[in-house]
Amino acid sequence: MAEAASEAIRTGEHLLVQAGTGTGKSLAYLVPALLHGIAQNRGPVMVSTATLALQAQLVESDLPRLADAAEPLLGRRPTFAVLKGRHHYACLARLDAGTEEPEPDLFGDSGSGGQWLGQAGRIGKQVVRVREWAERSRTGDRDELDPGVDDQVWRSVSMPARECVGAQRCPFGDDCFAEASRVRARSADIVVTNHSLLAVDMMSGRHILPPHEVLVVDEAHELADRVTSAARAELSPDAIDRATRRIRSIVDGGVVERLTEAADGLAIALGSVTRPGRLVELPPEVRDAVSLAQAAGRAAVNAIGEVKADDPDPVRKQQGKSTVLTLAEVAERLLDCSPHDVIWVEGGGQPGHERPGLHVAPLSVAGLFASLLYQDRTVIATSATLALGGRFDTVAIGLGLNTAYGRTPATNDVRPDPPTGERTGKVPKPTRSTQPFLVESDDESADPPEWRALDVGSPFDYAKQGILYVAAQLPRPTQSGLSDPAADELVRLVGALGGRTLGLFSSRRAAERAAEVVRSRTDLVVYLQGDEALPILVRKFKAERESCLFGVMSLWQGVDVPGDACQLVVIDRLPFPRPDEPLAAARSAAVDAGGGSGFAAVSVPVAAVRLAQGVGRLVRASSDRGVVAVLDPRLHTARSYGGFLRDSLPPFWYTTNREVVHGALTRLAST
Repeated sequence: MAEAASEAIRTGEHLLVQAGTGTGKSLAYLVPALLHGIAQNRGPVMVSTATLALQAQLVESDLPRLADAAEPLLGRRPTFAVLKGRHHYACLARLDAGTEEPEPDLFGDSGSGGQWLGQAGRIGKQVVRVREWAERSRTGDRDELDPGVDDQVWRSVSMPARECVGAQRCPFGDDCFAEASRVRARSADIVVTNHSLLAVDMMSGRHILPPHEVLVVDEAHELADRVTSAARAELSPDAIDRATRRIRSIVDGGVVERLTEAADGLAIALGSVTRPGRLVELPPEVRDAVSLAQAAGRAAVNAIGEVKADDPDPVRKQQGKSTVLTLAEVAERLLDCSPHDVIWVEGGGQPGHERPGLHVAPLSVAGLFASLLYQDRTVIATSATLALGGRFDTVAIGLGLNTAYGRTPATNDVRPDPPTGERTGKVPKPTRSTQPFLVESDDESADPPEWRALDVGSPFDYAKQGILYVAAQLPRPTQSGLSDPAADELVRLVGALGGRTLGLFSSRRAAERAAEVVRSRTDLVVYLQGDEALPILVRKFKAERESCLFGVMSLWQGVDVPGDACQLVVIDRLPFPRPDEPLAAARSAAVDAGGGSGFAAVSVPVAAVRLAQGVGRLVRASSDRGVVAVLDPRLHTARSYGGFLRDSLPPFWYTTNREVVHGALTRLAST
């Protein structure tokens, strides 16, 4: 992998690398990155991650070790820095000016006023603690604040990029934590950032991240979702109310009244929508309400006017202007109703929840990737799950790459015998009829980027270390909970091993039913996600052999439990996206309309990534042994997609024989 990364940097050919757990892929891309940045004096290399866990691993472990080893060879110690969005850093201007007090719900349930006073006191104490911490902190980075504070508190002491007046106009510009982080990044050899900031950088003209020639995207299977989230926007009555409160003191009463009327009008209009879900077009009453919000937002922007350095409070003025400008822009995007956007209604319906709001997100980000991700830099994208169904085509298309210009494995077998290697070949370009939702680059004259795909395999002997068991005898899941036959099978599996089980469930209801059944039929301890903070539950699960940890989607890729504490991973059903997920439904409909299969083009790849991530919880080290049990028979019986999903998983020994698996678990229990 290191040789392939080095070759990609040398030639400019982009690289997709599937590298399993334990490969050491971070070192495989960091070493060539250092050679490029230092030995060739070509500036910083950017490394983007999806999770804080990987970011911490790079900064606290991998990069320091690499710097120690490279210093005597390179003649100086390599440097590295972390770069996050502005809202990750404490804002000295906001801390100096004080914070906005939460508004009490004086007319809510009995006692709510007292609850608010208690909450306000707790918030005030946290703000004081942040202020004292900021006075002695070198970075102002929220992740270094221990113990942490509530999200509401941090929002009051940090500054989103759009609301910042800039270092030149801010009285604290010379000491700004966010600006200091950018200065450190510009002079570092390697800069570690995150997918969200990478997305914002692409959408804002590439002026946030330092100039660079090489971009490494680790956890690349998450990139499209993170970019989609960054491009998502919301317009709701509560959002308009918050904007109104923010500018109340800097505009006249007429502007405030227009915003208040717009919020009320939107609430009434959305109340007429029968149920949450996708809107193919805005109903007339909703469109009228959005038009009122757009006009009120523009009027507020004009009333605030230009933010000047000599304004009495430029920070507060910029915050207010940014808020109403965003409101107006989102309203305009909704009114445009572009075929490249998906609009839906979300929220409301439960006491204490915000009122329903309109949400909008891009139908696809592949066109954005094709236009902006690969421009003027070499991209190395890596993950343990890039070759879905044994091929790179699906992920490549989602990342905006034209498969006709890629060197990819020519067959479904992308796991060559050790030592691993590469098979190259041409793959027919997917037609618009099968992938219409994947928008091409707007620049028709630009040559599609050339790229190469490589599967470097894994150091683990999956066929000897693990069993993939599909309970083919069970009925097909038909409800969101756990069926009685599936519950019986779960008890037999867990009982045979005596705990040591990580249960990954498709819904909260199924996880709760599983915990109830196992607790009632065995003496095992069952930890259920939501009962305590997840890190505490994972720590207890690791320490107690005769225990189980059951949870939902966040456990599928966020838990690392090597050793015999986790020797059985149970998955209740295939993790297809829900039919009512607006984006997935819209993308499927677009494929169907083009003559393809939306289920095959959208739902199956999503399930493949999620399933591979969940299955990957079992073997985390070369000494791990165990069983992955899937209680959904479709993984074995579905002819159209069962094989594709199985080919997306590590090559465990495969069986549907219940007795063989129970015997293996019993033997494991005795070790």
